[in-house]
Amino acid sequence: MTEITPSRALDHLVLPVTDIDVARRRYQQLGFTVAPDGRHPFGTENCCIFFNDGTFLEPLGVAQRETCEEKAVKGNTFVANDQTFRFRRGDEGFSHLVVKSDDAKADHQLYRKQGISGGRMVRFSRRFEGADGSDNKVAFALAFAGDQRSPDSGFFSCQVVASTKADRGKLLDHENGVTGLKEVILSEVNPTDFQYFFQTYLNQREMDVDSFGMSFDAAGSKVSVFSPDGMSAFYGMDCRRRERGMLFEAFVLAVKDLKVAAELLKSRQISHRGSNDRLIIPPVAGQGTTLILEEA
Repeated sequence: MTEITPSRALDHLVLPVTDIDVARRRYQQLGFTVAPDGRHPFGTENCCIFFNDGTFLEPLGVAQRETCEEKAVKGNTFVANDQTFRFRRGDEGFSHLVVKSDDAKADHQLYRKQGISGGRMVRFSRRFEGADGSDNKVAFALAFAGDQRSPDSGFFSCQVVASTKADRGKLLDHENGVTGLKEVILSEVNPTDFQYFFQTYLNQREMDVDSFGMSFDAAGSKVSVFSPDGMSAFYGMDCRRRERGMLFEAFVLAVKDLKVAAELLKSRQISHRGSNDRLIIPPVAGQGTTLILEEA
């Protein structure tokens, strides 16, 4: 009997921002609990938002530009990708989708074998401040995947190599009722041109496909690639463009009660629109991509 391996679970999203402090204020205004700032040894910094389903958002800023440039020149794929994205798409946006990994080295070897390697692995450690103020250390290994036809969308797997038992506690509780990451949305003129890439990256052969695009299950979450017509039909977003290649357009978060979330946005005068039982929040400074809320 052939062993069926499960599809890869989503880990987090990398969201470049111009200013970490602005990002923190924006996500707090949206009703999120934001973790203390974290610093990477290669010059970047983040202020993460963690969810009960084990996923998180990573608003990513540049703390030390000279260090970033030095590490990029020396072959650090993470920083090189971030610099490339900022040069091509600007300092605000959505640059990487990340899946969980138990063995990043094996992922790297698989990506190379299948012709979708996105560059050298990256290994690093950093401090992590728990919800109780405790000082913890975490270490990671990253394996990068990519498609040269799509230079503005990045992918990697993330293995937690070492971690003290950091208490995330109240960091998982959000005023807006968000519980986890439901869907990641990309656009492309002809989505199925990239089906083999996703089948390898997500370890998922099955997909839902129609004239608007394709969707893959990712251990309970979804990754969808829509044509411009699909983006217009489903989300009312104008994603028409001349160049080819995938772009991350939005992500969908699950909330306990959409009415409660809507009242919070209204009370704080946050621009949004309702469409087909969802709330669509357009990008602003600190939130460089469209954020969508749907009931779990």
